Amino acid sequence: MNKKALLLCFLLGTPMLFSQNTPKYKNPKLPVEERVQDLLSRMTPEEKFWQMYMIPGDLSDGTDNYKNGIFGFQVSAKGSSDAANQILDYSAASNAQETVKLINKIQKHFVENTRLGIPIIAFDEALHGLVRDGATAFPQSISLAATFDTGLMKRVSTAIALESKSRGIRQILSPVVNLASDVRWGRVEETYGEDPFLSSKMGVAYVSSFEERGVITTPKHFLANSGDGGRDSYPIDYNERYLEEYQFPPFRACFTEGGSRSVMTSYNTVSGSPCTASDWLLNKKLKGEMNFKGFIISDANAVGGGNVLHYTAKDYTESGVNAINNGLDVIFQTAYEHNKLFQPPFLDGRIDTKNIDESVARVLRLKFELGLFEKPYADEKETNKWNGNPAHKLLSREAAEKGMVLLKNDNKVLPLQKNIKSIALIGNDITEARLGGYSGPGNGKVSMLDGIKAKLGKSVAINLAEGCARKSTDYVPVPSANLFTVEKGKSVNGLSGEYFNNVQLSGTPALVRLDNKINFDWTLYSPDQTKINYDFYSVKWSGKIKSPATGTYKIGFEGNDGYRLYLNGKLIIDNWKSQTYSTKLVDFNFEKDKEYDIKVEFFESQGYAKFKLVWNIGVNNDWQRKIDEAVAAAKKSDVAVIAAGIEEGEFNDRAYLGLLGHQEELINAVAATGKPVVVLLVGGSAITMDKWINNVPAILDVWYPGEDGGNAVANILFGDKNPAGRLPITFPVFEGQLPLVYNHKPTGRSDDYTNLNGAPLFPFGYGLSYSTFEYSNMRFDKKQIGKAETTKVYCTIKNTSNIDGDEVVQLYVRDVLASIAQPIKQMKGFQRISLKAGESKEVSFEINKETLQMLNGDMKWVVEPGDFRIMIGASSRDIKLRDILNVTE
Repeated sequence: MNKKALLLCFLLGTPMLFSQNTPKYKNPKLPVEERVQDLLSRMTPEEKFWQMYMIPGDLSDGTDNYKNGIFGFQVSAKGSSDAANQILDYSAASNAQETVKLINKIQKHFVENTRLGIPIIAFDEALHGLVRDGATAFPQSISLAATFDTGLMKRVSTAIALESKSRGIRQILSPVVNLASDVRWGRVEETYGEDPFLSSKMGVAYVSSFEERGVITTPKHFLANSGDGGRDSYPIDYNERYLEEYQFPPFRACFTEGGSRSVMTSYNTVSGSPCTASDWLLNKKLKGEMNFKGFIISDANAVGGGNVLHYTAKDYTESGVNAINNGLDVIFQTAYEHNKLFQPPFLDGRIDTKNIDESVARVLRLKFELGLFEKPYADEKETNKWNGNPAHKLLSREAAEKGMVLLKNDNKVLPLQKNIKSIALIGNDITEARLGGYSGPGNGKVSMLDGIKAKLGKSVAINLAEGCARKSTDYVPVPSANLFTVEKGKSVNGLSGEYFNNVQLSGTPALVRLDNKINFDWTLYSPDQTKINYDFYSVKWSGKIKSPATGTYKIGFEGNDGYRLYLNGKLIIDNWKSQTYSTKLVDFNFEKDKEYDIKVEFFESQGYAKFKLVWNIGVNNDWQRKIDEAVAAAKKSDVAVIAAGIEEGEFNDRAYLGLLGHQEELINAVAATGKPVVVLLVGGSAITMDKWINNVPAILDVWYPGEDGGNAVANILFGDKNPAGRLPITFPVFEGQLPLVYNHKPTGRSDDYTNLNGAPLFPFGYGLSYSTFEYSNMRFDKKQIGKAETTKVYCTIKNTSNIDGDEVVQLYVRDVLASIAQPIKQMKGFQRISLKAGESKEVSFEINKETLQMLNGDMKWVVEPGDFRIMIGASSRDIKLRDILNVTE
């Protein structure tokens, strides 16, 4: 169409006419499906593959690599081409202006310089804030769940969505809606807790804000990626009933109620099939029964690495074939060059063309729905409006305050009085302002020290003590600088390693190489995947070792399976047997700068090897002195506040749930001074406390409270805000009780142990307040209803204290008699309400078929007639009111 015709159309207000030569897919007036099919018909096999391939990147590795387009990038505006690091390391994150400019630049290339002009989807992580410089760091997900406030979650996710979209990001790989049913799992902090109802409501509140603004959400990890022992990505063999009742609901809610248009698979297997290549999980359940219309992506590197590790494919290429033919739509990898592993079967027919076309159509459909073909570029003026927005920082503080859980408050130690003369602040977390996993750097992080100082001013003496570190370092890997070997007549750092494909160190080595130091984690791979067996090998290292100091020091190993150590030809450690992970150290008299012959021997016959050569030279583990300093600070203070924390995260599951290092000794030593002690717990999961809980009067779980967490903590400590957070997970007394959840099925006998009660330390839904509340006047609209009918239950909540506060009113239901055993109770509603001192409010919950339904013997969701116990309370174990609702045919 010429310019004159275009002008005439504009003046007359008539629809713009498209030339007969204009492809249908470029015509926004046509239905999306027609545009999808037209574009699909024009694509080459190579172009189709690249629409099913997503990586971190920024075109710094050359535009020629992307002549066939790509699904999308996770963009870092620092210009780094180290994509593998970008995906996991956010320390070099990019600010908002840099990001939006780069995304627009990348988008321009694909729109204008590729054959079909297919735009990309820029994606990123936004678990509790975008993981980039300049983005607001909100409290960690578990803390947001602890608010029991979906309205607040909606406001938080709206802020994150605005910050993300303004940078040009149109897909976020969030949220985590897996259930935290075993708190040993290192990723509990990323979840919304153990309960499917709470996780569903929080998940829907989170994803809907993004989807309403044209940003695709990707709930993860599909499915159940925490298995026996709380191990991450462990194989699961849960039956379909359990999956339907517990694991599927949060995902289904995100799809049907929240509008999520993508989902990420997990690394583990379900019933023996990798989740990335499970026909039952992806095709039959997700795309079939759930009618999921979006696209399914793998977790990073899960298609090849995960499948090969499960030994269900002979190589990466076959694992890709299995994945796509069984329902996966998009392969998520961490580097461009990985495409060489997966592309061949897209071109040679090993992947069914029907499957390829369906997956590409799912991707294209959403690119059209996002409007990327018409408006591919982000408005750069919007970026600074939302990123670094002061209102978002205040919202982060509000969320932190509402998520903190008061676990203990004997003698009303809290809130502290502002007119105290002095306060001891103890612990690393007082000054660190940790944000938790999958976090950006935050904007002007406020530590607890900063917050308390701002609260108290200069009139109160603050006695600061470092306290004990979370990690107690008793020894370190021997540095490369202290290891030597001779190669071609020249001394070089490291030891010469000879690797054998047997466990006897016999025959000719399959590999000889220089290893800078002996500090290896071969849990997922062999020492050399091309030359050395994964699970049956031995190694001999030899060379020289030199000490930087004179004295008797400890040297030895931390690791599993068999090892031996020789110094100057003498065998000083002989542990040549297959065994569990352990540490063995011996004393050795070193002279400074003297060289000693060293030989290390190691064998592995099972796989999953970890092995370190360690010593305690240069280690200054002065934890006792730090405890003494903390005690001194407490003695000269009116009150002591101790911040104590844990370490966790992806691939960091915990066998022990107690505080790390010598923090428990620290708490007890300070408590022994007789001064009031408040313990602030920093972390995202349960903590056992049996060694110290009875010695302190007050405990406040602050989780990871976000970038303004220090001010939030100060507000709670000194009573400017009243805590009302509730536990979204169960805290056990002891690890031996695990897994421990409130909503289990009835037991065959007691749930006690012969030497420990079966009850938790703190139950799901638990949390104290500075206020007190009274529950009364439970009533129903109707106490008898038909299966398809609805009723309401009411109760009155009164603040019986002289302090304004929030109460989280919780509704639980039990099917008294059912054809299939049902949980002893299930949360089916919650409301966070604010009450002035002395104020009363009536609260109501609707009870409908969704509230009462169960999965019957035929795996159908039904409401069975009979009695239902309706319970209202302050936690899963603190039921205040209960009555029976009768359901008839």
